[in-house]
Parts: sequence; C-alpha cells; structure tokens
Amino acid sequence: MIATTRSKCLTTSEVASKAGVHRDTLLRWLRARELPEPKRDRHGWRVFTQKDVARVVSYATSAESSLYQPDEMKDQAASPLAVERLQKINWDFNDAKTSYLTHGLHPYPAKYIPQIPNALIQEFSTVGETVGDIFCGSGTTLVEALLLKRNAVGLDANPLACLISEAKTSRFAEGDKGSLLALTQRALQLASTIPMNDQPTLFGSGSFVSKAPRPDHEALNFWFEPFIVEELAEILQWCRQLPTQACRAVALASFSAIIVNVSKQDSDTRYVRRDKRLSPGDALRRFAQVLAENAYAVEKLSDVLEPKVTCHVIQADILSPPEIPPLDLVVCSPPYPNAYSYHLYHMTRMIWLGMNQPDFKKREIGSHRKFSSKGKNGATIETFKTEMSKVFRWLKTSLHQDGHACFVVGNSTIRGERHDNAEVLRQAAASADFREVACLSRNMKDTSKAFNPRIGKIKTERIIIFRNTGVTYL
Repeated sequence: MIATTRSKCLTTSEVASKAGVHRDTLLRWLRARELPEPKRDRHGWRVFTQKDVARVVSYATSAESSLYQPDEMKDQAASPLAVERLQKINWDFNDAKTSYLTHGLHPYPAKYIPQIPNALIQEFSTVGETVGDIFCGSGTTLVEALLLKRNAVGLDANPLACLISEAKTSRFAEGDKGSLLALTQRALQLASTIPMNDQPTLFGSGSFVSKAPRPDHEALNFWFEPFIVEELAEILQWCRQLPTQACRAVALASFSAIIVNVSKQDSDTRYVRRDKRLSPGDALRRFAQVLAENAYAVEKLSDVLEPKVTCHVIQADILSPPEIPPLDLVVCSPPYPNAYSYHLYHMTRMIWLGMNQPDFKKREIGSHRKFSSKGKNGATIETFKTEMSKVFRWLKTSLHQDGHACFVVGNSTIRGERHDNAEVLRQAAASADFREVACLSRNMKDTSKAFNPRIGKIKTERIIIFRNTGVTYL
C-alpha cells in the first residue's frame, strides 16, 4: 500500500517545512511520543500521509500559539507544552558526541556542550530568525544556530574568543581548503629540514632561524624554548599572508590552538611551568596536524550550512552597551564569578596574536583574579549582580518583545562562601522586568576539568529561561 501511494506522501524534512519547524524539532516530538509515528517505507524511511501532515501542522501551530499567547500564563511560563518538552530532555547528555564539525577546532575551558543550545534554539526560535550569544566564548551557540538555519550574532570582550568563533563559523570559498592544505605541507617540509635534538637531517641543515617578526615581550623567553619561538614566528607570518579572511581566521585559530601545547605552561587549566621535552620542528608538525584537521572540519561545516544564514561576531564590552542586530533569542553562559581567568590562561596566545591582553583583563567579567582580590576594590557577588543587571537592561532593547533569554550557569565560591548564581540572575532579570519561564538542572561529568578544583569545580548547572516582557522603565 505504501509503495503505491509513496508519491502522495511527504518526507520528514518536507513535513517540518510545512509545519514551520526544523526537522530536528519534528524528530524530537516523535521520539518523545508527542505525535504518533508515521509508517515507514521498505527502506525504513518515515512517510507521512496527508492526515499525518495535518496532525503535525496542527500540533506545531498549537505549540507556537501557546508559546506566545498574550495572557497571564506568560507570567508563569512560556507555555505548558514548551516547559513540558524541555523537562523531558535529559540535559546531562552523558553519551553525546560534543566535538563534531568545528566544535573541536580550538581548546576553550568551561564551554558548554552543543546539545544544550541546540535544544533551546529548536524550542524558542524558528528557521530564519536571529539567535544571539552575548558571551559567545568559543562559538558553540553560533555553530548550532547556523546548523539549525538561524542567523547568529556573537558578542565577547575577549578578542581571542572572537577569533575562535569567527573561525568555527567560517565558510570556505573555492580554493580555501587547498590554500590551507598547502600550508600544512609547507610546515611539514620545513620541519623535515630541522635536526631533532642535535641529530643531523638527511640534508645536514642546522638550527632554524626565522626572519619573521615576533612579539617583543618578555613572556616569550619565560614560556617558550628559543627554537619554538623561531618556528611560531614563521608560522604566524604564513598565516597572515593567506589570501582570504576565512583562510586567515582558520589558520590563526589553528596557530593559537597549539600555543599552550608547545609552551612551558602546563595546560589550559593549570598555570605553572613544566618541561615538556619538546624538540625542534615540533611546533611546525603540530601546527600542520591541527590545521589539516580544522580545514576538513570547516569544509564539512561549509557543505551543510544554508547559504542564506549569516553570522556576525562582534568584539565589544557588554557593560559598555554595544549596538547589535535585533535578536529573537539569546542562548548564553555568562562567566561564573571566581571560576576562571581567561586573560591569564590565554595570555601567551594573545601576546603572539598581537591582542591587547591588559585591556581585556580590565573588562573580563567573573575572572578569578578579580573576585579573589582581598583589597577594598575586590569584586563580590554584588559586583556580579550589578553587572548582570546592566546586561539585562541592555538586553531589554536588543531582544524582541516576548523573546527568550536562556542562561546556563553554575554556582560560585567567593572567599569561602558558596553563591547561587541562578538566584543572582533571577534578581538581575527582575530588575529589567524579565519573567522567569523555567529553571532546569543538569549534572556535570565527573571528568570535567576545573582550573582550581577547590573553588572552580562545579557538579551541577542550571538552565534558567527568561522572557522579555517588553515593559520599559524610564
């Protein structure tokens, strides 16, 4: 029967398009048994009859209307259906793959897993709308928004975060991948001419000395072996000479990705020196490997993205209200007070890339150094509340009325006292007349690293969702 009527049936993607939702949203409804499963053809593919289609469209319409109904229920929740769907999700995502496509392009501590913004974007936005991450970090939300056919806007005061986000959301034009792969071969070829640990090469060349410029900063001598400095200077010059912006962004992010690995800094989460027993040529070889992997990842992303969706990454201090395109949804994770100091742990990367690290240090929200200071100007939980209140007041005019702002946040320990950051956000949001829609919890993996386990180790996170009521106070 199905074989004879197949031409009258629709695929999952076709039905989702008719219903005005993303294919993944429809699949999630089916898996949650919110809609009956349609029959399948002999190949195992779902085939929707016209009756099935009508049922899906009706359900999507009721979900949409209940999500944005202008009545008193919006003071309690965005929609009983929406909250119910969110509550059915296992937010732990224990077995989920988190480094697909460009998500593993650059190390970035304390980032959240892509499944979180993916689910929230599906629930609170539609295809073609604009999703913003006002603390975009390494660009996780931006990538997921693009994959779900939404436009994306990322904002961060950290210039390194902006570079990573730009690289992760880049799309290759013809020839871009070839340019990057040629650069990997150039790096490997140079590495093959450099003797390792005083062992002569096939051609008997001596130590490599680059004529390329390098930062004039004492940190280079403290954190890097002299031969590593020469190799990094050469690589950096190559990256900056690439022909297109996409090539340069991906190459520079790949360059940045190896900096800590080839330095004497223990790791991204441990700021102490140790001997890593590096050999001449190691920086070149590691760069070639990372660049090749990243070039393939960006190529795969380029192949699956819709041409019409756009992404804008803006470097700006959110406390000095920037101008950004209007947003339909915000999904973000603000820096937890006292949990991490990006200006410190990314210092060598920022020095090599010519970024103003001291300026970012002054602007960084939540940094451990800022909140651990015992002086009279040391930050407190009230500092964080004041900053977040300012953020919500700015968000009031940047997020469409009835748009949702989703925050992923954990608790903090400041001067030995534990603080509930979700409650701080509630108070900050209320000051701008944002209404809480839902608060969900998730458990962190036991293997998750923290740079300081005593104050930075977080076992649970909250996903707290607010709605912009549109009320403005003069």
